[in-house]
Amino acid sequence: MEPKLVILVTAGSAGLGAEVCRLFARRGYRVVINYSSNTARAAQLCKEINRGQEEHDGKPSHMTIQADLAQREDVQRLVQETISAMGRLDVVFSNGGWTRFTDTTSLDDNVNVEDWDRAFTMNVKSHLWLLHASKEHLKKTEGAFITTASVAGVQGMGSSLAYGATKAAQIHMVKGLASMVGPEIRVNTISPGMLQTEWAERFSAEQKDAMKQKSKLKRFAELEDVALQVLTLAISRSMTGTNIIVDGGWVS
Repeated sequence: MEPKLVILVTAGSAGLGAEVCRLFARRGYRVVINYSSNTARAAQLCKEINRGQEEHDGKPSHMTIQADLAQREDVQRLVQETISAMGRLDVVFSNGGWTRFTDTTSLDDNVNVEDWDRAFTMNVKSHLWLLHASKEHLKKTEGAFITTASVAGVQGMGSSLAYGATKAAQIHMVKGLASMVGPEIRVNTISPGMLQTEWAERFSAEQKDAMKQKSKLKRFAELEDVALQVLTLAISRSMTGTNIIVDGGWVS
């Protein structure tokens, strides 16, 4: 019997991460849900996707692992615990990120050193650390490493200048990483537009409608559509070094 494929999803307990966990579980993958602090939420999602699924060869179908993506030692431990529990690694969805909303019309509000350091650590270095930690395991399975960027990294601004700049750096880094770890490992990124998650609740209905009207399709990107793009990148053996924009035609 062929062993079931394994995906590790960082920041996987809510939003896009949770949607990807659900989709891959339905497609027969064993899922490792990484979370930062909300143990109850991660456990609830794991219980949901485990329902009706049995352990595979004595290994769990799905599980949770807490790790702080801003700490390189934690990232390394996350991969080690995944391999120890699952025995293999086929796909990594590196979904972690960070921002603080600023006044994007004010230079003074966008020179906070702590913001820039935190944004660069989470939006750039955490993905680099995770690929480095998982490289040898993904080589064995000729696997896929997929990151979540943002349209903010394409258009030059978003919730803050630091966010837009570090997401652009992430998109650029993916191109270099693809050449470094190919041909065994495929490295791609996805840049969603605004997703209707907890993150979007800070915007008023009027602000959301104005954003929606700027898009060619007059709609926001759907979580399900973005998750399907992650699945496409996971299974396609002909794509690497790419950035896929899923935004309803907002910036394209």
